[in-house]
Amino acid sequence: MNKLILAFCLTIISSVFASAQATTFDEHHKVEGFIGYSNNQVDTGVSDDDNDLRDFFNDREGLNGVNGSVVGNINRYVGIKGDVSAHFKSYNFDVPRPGTTGTVDRYKIDASIYNFLGGVQIKDNAKDGSRFRPFAHALAGVAVGKTKVDNSFFTSGFCQQAGVDCRQDFSESETGFAAAIGGGLDIKATDRFSIRAIQVDYNPTRFNGSTQNNFRFGVGVVFH
Repeated sequence: MNKLILAFCLTIISSVFASAQATTFDEHHKVEGFIGYSNNQVDTGVSDDDNDLRDFFNDREGLNGVNGSVVGNINRYVGIKGDVSAHFKSYNFDVPRPGTTGTVDRYKIDASIYNFLGGVQIKDNAKDGSRFRPFAHALAGVAVGKTKVDNSFFTSGFCQQAGVDCRQDFSESETGFAAAIGGGLDIKATDRFSIRAIQVDYNPTRFNGSTQNNFRFGVGVVFH
């Protein structure tokens, strides 16, 4: 009888211990997904002939797009993150018409930039706790920049001038280093999803032997 009671007690203790372990193991979200709107203020470097502070703000084009990410949390606070974003913009540019004074021809450019990044995210991933969850991440990878110019531009009088090589002046595609260092704030709505109220990243890219100091802003929904 004593052995039976001892066995019963050990079984209860083991069950409690196993339950405690399961609770501890399951106290944080294991996977997190994000999808949302993103705006990338891309450093064009058009007038980077000096270090004037005005150039830092003026030499930019705002590209709109989407940003998505997946995080695998290895513990309550640290996760491994994969991040993809795509941004687009179409705009016009004017070039002087050869042989004329004050006359210009207008052409269309379709520009896009894609980021493929991975790294670490720091965030409190507890299932219970505060509704407000600030986070930070450090990501690195590659960016692909693409520019498509109206075909008519390459046969224009401007491109036919001696010494002008438009196909060298306008790169169609380039791949280079990229990073995203920043963070934001998530607000818990339910156990299953949160609202990403803001995300701000310094998003440098490296194209054509120079660094572009881009800034990425986003909002969206986080799924747990």
